[in-house]
Amino acid sequence: MDIKYIKLLLRKCLNFDKSKILFISYDKVNKDFVEKVIKEAKNLGVEEIYLDESDIVTYKNKLESMSIEELKKDPYFDKSIWNTYATKYASFLILDTEFPGYLEGLDEKIGVVSSITRNSRKVFRSMESKNEIPWVIAALPNEIWADALYGDNGYKKLEDAIYKMCMIDTPDPIKSWDNYLKELKDKTNYLNSLGIQKLHYTNSLGTDLYLTLPKNNKWISIADDLKYNMLVNMPSYEVFTSPDYRYTEGIVYSSKPLMYGGAIIEDFYLEFKNGKVINYNAKKGKDVLKSIIESDSNSCYLGECALVDYDSPISNTGMVFKTTLIDENASCHLALGDGFSDTILDGINMDDKELLANGINSSLTHVDFMIGTSDLLIEGITNNSTIKIFENGNFIKNHQ
Repeated sequence: MDIKYIKLLLRKCLNFDKSKILFISYDKVNKDFVEKVIKEAKNLGVEEIYLDESDIVTYKNKLESMSIEELKKDPYFDKSIWNTYATKYASFLILDTEFPGYLEGLDEKIGVVSSITRNSRKVFRSMESKNEIPWVIAALPNEIWADALYGDNGYKKLEDAIYKMCMIDTPDPIKSWDNYLKELKDKTNYLNSLGIQKLHYTNSLGTDLYLTLPKNNKWISIADDLKYNMLVNMPSYEVFTSPDYRYTEGIVYSSKPLMYGGAIIEDFYLEFKNGKVINYNAKKGKDVLKSIIESDSNSCYLGECALVDYDSPISNTGMVFKTTLIDENASCHLALGDGFSDTILDGINMDDKELLANGINSSLTHVDFMIGTSDLLIEGITNNSTIKIFENGNFIKNHQ
């Protein structure tokens, strides 16, 4: 099944038409898988491969043994090499694996080094957010993550779960995704036909949030990429847009834990006024949440709102996978930070200043957090009506 997964990632999710360069980001725990990727990439004619290998053990040792000032000076956390390869138009394969609980008690330092990493790859982040380079982030299992979810000897269960949600268990994963993309396209077409100006979210957790959508707003999905035939998240079951960052009002409660930089943020809320987070709290990981909100001047505003059925393939597993990549595709979610240029008409041709003027947030960070529940109600407000978009956590069936 590894080879089917690799072929999906390289042949469907990425694109080597503009450049024959592949940049692979991964933890050394997944080195064997990466060796298989390298072999398949060379079969596809890739001429240069850069390996950006990290090591969770080294990462932890540095956080434990070094002061914050020492961490700030350590080149280990400098990821400016990403900028170099972005300007070469490399294809970026970001292999994501989690280590729940492994970095317990290091929240403040995680916030510091995460900020260093973000700031060191500004060029990559800008080109990524504007779809100027092909990239995909995909999940891989490891023993620590698997045991945290399933108990001892859980690796095969986690691997099977990832392959199932990515449709690798089907006879032809690429064809399976092509078919599903048609369903996503139907949803975005429907949403774009409504003329929604505002969204109102409510549920029993206490969420009562209003989002305003920009003029010339568009709902999109991975079926709507404008420059490359690529799927940027694997898996991806969402349709999404960017709200007007200046006008968010109300309060929203998280429905799942948020993994960030190896730390876990749980049971948190954000309160907004005039678009900005004005109050927040978390039962666990508040320092890390604070570092996200204060990453830069615009990380306290929203950049994304995404819709995912509560009754969906990942949600129906009943699992919290403790990684945003997967959990966001089991739940409606929002994101603090950067917005998407292709969610407004002609946005991909605008610079950051123009995007901000049109309500699309600009930030070095983009952090998704999950808000979907089984009783979530989302209403779309138009010029002359209020339309139920979601009820009991799902798209209204007669609108699909």
